[in-house]
Amino acid sequence: MSTAPVPGEMRSRDPGQRGSDHRVAVIGAGAIARDHVIALAGVPGLRLTHVVDRHPERAAALAALAEGATWSTDPATAWSDSIDVTAVCTSPESHAELSVAALRAGRAVLLEKPAALNVADADRILAAAKAAGRPLLVAQTARFQPVHLEIAQAVAEGAIGTPRLAHLTWYTGHVWPGGWRGWQLDSSRSGGHVAHNGVHALDLLTWLMDDEPVRVFARPCRTWAPGMPTPDSFQILVRFAGGALATVELCYALVERGTFVRRLMLSGTTGTLHHSSENEPRSHSASPVAPASIEGAMTEQTRHLRDVLDGAAAPLTAPHQIRAALAAALAAQLSADEGRPVDVKEVC
Repeated sequence: MSTAPVPGEMRSRDPGQRGSDHRVAVIGAGAIARDHVIALAGVPGLRLTHVVDRHPERAAALAALAEGATWSTDPATAWSDSIDVTAVCTSPESHAELSVAALRAGRAVLLEKPAALNVADADRILAAAKAAGRPLLVAQTARFQPVHLEIAQAVAEGAIGTPRLAHLTWYTGHVWPGGWRGWQLDSSRSGGHVAHNGVHALDLLTWLMDDEPVRVFARPCRTWAPGMPTPDSFQILVRFAGGALATVELCYALVERGTFVRRLMLSGTTGTLHHSSENEPRSHSASPVAPASIEGAMTEQTRHLRDVLDGAAAPLTAPHQIRAALAAALAAQLSADEGRPVDVKEVC
């Protein structure tokens, strides 16, 4: 594991400081874009100045959340001279085109996951970032959840030696339909559920294990929503290049919206780290509340973006990890579709 500090250790500004704000454009005005806009409002040094969406009413509504922000339906306005960083929050089939255009225009890019729908497009994005010399961050928010930052720091400090075995369980509510919008159910646009949401877990493990997945076997399951056109739950077995193994269990079908159960065990040559949200104090509010161990990830990621733009930190999502996690997710989707183990190199 790299010994580079995790986000939070290299902040260039304290919460009350104001320097020259980095001007941010957001492309896409859906639910995830709104989350980014809310996070931007809470981080000094970043300022939303423009929103782009093909639907004028959606673009205008999101821009209205930030004082002075403008909007348009033309993506080219998101890398004009008035913009420093472009946040690409559209559905994945447009990620490559928009990201490459922004990078070639000299803008930094914050790209929603999955980075692309195939490895070739991811390579185009990575090549454009390298050629432009501009930062590229992929929004893998699981890395920025407090518990994972803590575990990553412990691994970096040698707490468990070399990671060899991992078990990751994420259960989330609620029962579909209603959980996904139309484009997410269209695998030609989302990449499929195993790839679209599984990439979070595979990216986290690629980072924590400091290794690349080479072979996967995924099993999809329709649990409480058998009529859905996509599985609501799945398991993935992962083998890494160095021989380490991981088991991933993801379920998006708990009955109550907002319910979370999270577990992670990471075992290495000299020790073991583990966490379960079941051990955390429970809120007694009328509606479920996310565990403290995973709260605030979007804000922490946004601070990290600010620090990268300030030159105080390198992007936490390194290029080889962006590629490795995406390839593993695509291989897992292929495995789920075809019911067989898949070597990751098959999708590269």
